[in-house]
Amino acid sequence: MEQQLHFITLATHDLDDARSFYQDGLGWSPALDVPDEVIFYQVAPGLLLGLFRADKFAEDLGLGTAPAPSGVTLSHNVGSREEVHDVVAAMARAGGVLLKEPQESAFGGIFHAAVRDPNKIVWEIAHNPGWHVLDDGTVSIS
Repeated sequence: MEQQLHFITLATHDLDDARSFYQDGLGWSPALDVPDEVIFYQVAPGLLLGLFRADKFAEDLGLGTAPAPSGVTLSHNVGSREEVHDVVAAMARAGGVLLKEPQESAFGGIFHAAVRDPNKIVWEIAHNPGWHVLDDGTVSIS
């Protein structure tokens, strides 16, 4: 198997809340929006984030009930500490719940915060001066 990932799809209990948070609140544009089913956002070259209505997610995978996202964070890395504050504020205005104020991490010299979206998906907003996203989308870790 090639070391690649093209979709991250999460069960979403309220697709309308997700749409309101990401599109209306954060200004994201969907790559595909199938009402009452799934929304896909292009989040990186070759990578889509899918928010799939939970009951249809469970049906698609042959599960009895859809699990909630657990033990997972989606990380958005920014270029400065100030940008961490700015993104966290935008997410809070969009209806996100602040779980961790912007602060120094206990691990690795990262300045970060944590925000939960309306469907309990946890985002880490971070500035890590040792990580750089290159023009081709690869991450350089120094």
